[in-house]
Amino acid sequence: MCSTMPEPPGASPVRAVRAATHGNPSVGEPVITRKPEDPVIPRTHETGSAPNQADSVEVIIVGAGPLGIELSVALTQAGVSHVLFDAGQLGNSITTWPRETPFFSTSERVAISGVPIQNTHQGRITGEDYLAYLRAVVEQFDLAPRLHEPVVQIDRDEVGFAITTHPVTGGSLRTTCRSLVLACGNMDRPHRVDVPGEDLPHVSHYFTDPHRYFQQRVLIVGGKNSAVEAALRCWRAGARVTLSYRRDTFHQRRVKAHLLPDLETQVKLGTIGYLPRTVPVSIEAGQVTLVGTEEDGMPSVAAGDPSEHRLVHPTDFVLLCTGFEADMGLFEQAGVTLEGPNRVPVFDPETMETDAPGVFVCGTAAAGTQSRYTLFIENTHVHVGRIVRHLTGAWPERLGTIAARDYEPPFSHIEAN
Repeated sequence: MCSTMPEPPGASPVRAVRAATHGNPSVGEPVITRKPEDPVIPRTHETGSAPNQADSVEVIIVGAGPLGIELSVALTQAGVSHVLFDAGQLGNSITTWPRETPFFSTSERVAISGVPIQNTHQGRITGEDYLAYLRAVVEQFDLAPRLHEPVVQIDRDEVGFAITTHPVTGGSLRTTCRSLVLACGNMDRPHRVDVPGEDLPHVSHYFTDPHRYFQQRVLIVGGKNSAVEAALRCWRAGARVTLSYRRDTFHQRRVKAHLLPDLETQVKLGTIGYLPRTVPVSIEAGQVTLVGTEEDGMPSVAAGDPSEHRLVHPTDFVLLCTGFEADMGLFEQAGVTLEGPNRVPVFDPETMETDAPGVFVCGTAAAGTQSRYTLFIENTHVHVGRIVRHLTGAWPERLGTIAARDYEPPFSHIEAN
């Protein structure tokens, strides 16, 4: 849930007069202003510098995913000093995808900074393709993200914020800024099912490679895109696959159109086993115990009830494709209000500034933990524009793909793409 707020007092001196139209970046030529008593101190940190050396920049971005990179490009082109941090590598969540997994979105929808994605087949690209693309964008615009350097502490100071990080080389560093942008995504950790045996070595929340399950029995728990795709890929790789889902049937709006008919065919033919309206209650070596569910997907009786009907399913491996959760800890440290069970940050949708002055949210993190996805790469490019316009007074020259292939479909089309 978003709340619209007036501009906070003491806003960043980098911020210029906004374009008079708010929604049309092509109208008006705002003048960027800066207080003379607030000079920008360029970054001086190099690998091997003494611990706790402080840098000072206008903006810090946390999260080097597609939107964090796109914002870094826009700020670079606007002449705004900034640092881009990530606890891992570029596009870190994509590195957990199974090999050769294609995007559900078409390539023009996930391009950033006006740099088109070209390939030899004009189809959907894989995660590996996209990581190579992100590396190329970083090099093309001469960005210098500080990777494998997690942000561990956020403090307010007399200028704005003092950010403490732990670089991969050891020690700690502090960087100060006037504005802080949290673009850290929402797939930080798996959504646990909290049953005994969940942490056994043959159990995983991450489907990384179907080859691992060749000629093995694998039980896949879940009923949305990731579970369905894992079931199909593992079966085609030679695994003996069974799918457990807490509902009777798969929802057409929860499974992509090109996957669902394929799965339904294999289930009907019996090549992929299906255990509808079941959930696991315990996992052991060689077997999983499941119980039945009601129509709402919840267990039909309390665990341990004598009337409880249990199914013991033999298996070698278990894949828990039960979704992911956002780590909103940095938002809490920064003083941002988080609302509801999905812990959605409160922010002004015109500027993306949260209710903590000087703290902005960008990308899918704006939805907290998405139990049902509404924010994707393709419909959050506008976040970058709103932030840059608020800080500089001018809309970025290029967002998303090139103008010739830029379009904005209805959300229902994005959801089904």
